[in-house]
Amino acid sequence: MLVAGAGPVGLAAAYELTRRGVRVRVVDRADGPATTSRATATHARTLEIYHQMGILGDLLPRGQRAENFTMHRNGRVLARLGTDYSTLPTRFPFTLQVDQVITEEVLRERLHSRGVPVEWGVALEDIDRRADGAAAWLRRADGSVEEQVVPWLIGADGAHSTVRARLGFELLGESTETWLVADAVLDADLPRDSLHWLHTGDGTLLLVPFPDHGKWRLLDTVDVDSDDPDVVAARFARKISRALGRPVEVCTPSWLSVFTIQQRMIQRMRAGRCFVAGDAAHVHSPASGQGMNTGIQDAVNLAWKLADVIRGHAGEALLDSYAAERVPVGEVLLGTTKTATALIALRNAAAPVLLPLGLGVLNAVRPLKHRVERKIMRTMSGLALSYPDSPLSLPGAARGTGYRQGDRVGCSERAHESSAGWRALCTELTDPRWTLLGFGAGNRAALEHIDRRYGAAVSVRTVMESTVDYEGPWPLADPGDVLRDAFGARDGEFALIRPDGYLAGTGPLGDGRDAESCLRAIHLLPKEHSPAR
Repeated sequence: MLVAGAGPVGLAAAYELTRRGVRVRVVDRADGPATTSRATATHARTLEIYHQMGILGDLLPRGQRAENFTMHRNGRVLARLGTDYSTLPTRFPFTLQVDQVITEEVLRERLHSRGVPVEWGVALEDIDRRADGAAAWLRRADGSVEEQVVPWLIGADGAHSTVRARLGFELLGESTETWLVADAVLDADLPRDSLHWLHTGDGTLLLVPFPDHGKWRLLDTVDVDSDDPDVVAARFARKISRALGRPVEVCTPSWLSVFTIQQRMIQRMRAGRCFVAGDAAHVHSPASGQGMNTGIQDAVNLAWKLADVIRGHAGEALLDSYAAERVPVGEVLLGTTKTATALIALRNAAAPVLLPLGLGVLNAVRPLKHRVERKIMRTMSGLALSYPDSPLSLPGAARGTGYRQGDRVGCSERAHESSAGWRALCTELTDPRWTLLGFGAGNRAALEHIDRRYGAAVSVRTVMESTVDYEGPWPLADPGDVLRDAFGARDGEFALIRPDGYLAGTGPLGDGRDAESCLRAIHLLPKEHSPAR
């Protein structure tokens, strides 16, 4: 199959496809890899995805953890908001500030190790959609044109996507304001575990730490003249010094960009065997650092579904769930980023008076502050996203306090440290297949039936409190029945987890055929089915 675009979204899609045994070709019209980073924030849900992909260890040491948001004005710290993940358990309760350039480098290296180099200087110029795929016309840097017929095509070719245009998908929305962003080294003596929002009197700035010592991303919501980098540096130094109440030096920026914020999305993400993902499907304000994160989640959502279909593990109807799940995410994203843009820019004329008062109340009333911190995390982290109405969420409801259909399956750092069951399940979720957990030791025949017919697509595990003296297959020890409680499960029941870590549903195993009917309902196919081409 063909992936157009070698940014983080296209690379993530290609890597997840190759990790599942699908042959991929990746092309990009650029001459070579990007040398500057538009995105830096990697939020908690994306870190969980990176763990599942097996690349988290390559990125964590190269990033800067950010766990606070500090607000300054006239030499005073007005508020310092922390990160409250108490209602969103995750093993990665922070944002990792890591250059997009580094993320792309890691993904490219992983792809190359699987025999898939990126073909630079190859522009997808046109496509002709067909019932069995698409014809793609690719122009090389020397002017030669190649026509390639592919069974599947993913357009991850950015905000000015050729694939989107050729498929006739229209970006709907609006343009809002214009901001300036610069990367520069500054001497400000600011905590690097925090983003810093500065009210300067005539506008606002945002300072975001890079992993490199002394380097920050600076964002100005008012002054957007960027003709002379030294003038820009002096202007930032003046504004930052005024907000912090002390002299600050800003070096000449290594990168400058002025951009008009777009808040636009499409209503479809699939046309036959052609798909779009990331900025090709939705463009929005960078205010809360959602762009790359959402795009990578698009890519992963699509890739495992495509791989299941291509390898004959699922029917093509599985692919209908891609747009059904991800288009609503884009709609919510536009709303939250629009709100974040307004809060960062803070155009209200009464802000100089109201801001200290409001933040003073926030600092004084701790329960209110924690509530605000939790709300921010629900909006930014990606952890609150669920798919209860997805075509892949099985009917019925979990009992008690167990997970509901469409919920993300995850645990806190403390639970991971204290529970052998959670440690085993987190490792299990790095398997690119679906996971079916059968609870109780008496399900051997049912689980063997599922494994015999669906084992290529589904990893089957027997969950029990102790595996001592157990001679059956695929044991997963759960001391203290921690996982059983988390899923609200009883002996003789199953929990089915999607390859991206969301719960499809729970139900009775029966003799294995009851569970099999659930697998068929979400378009999974037994082993004898022929692969799609």
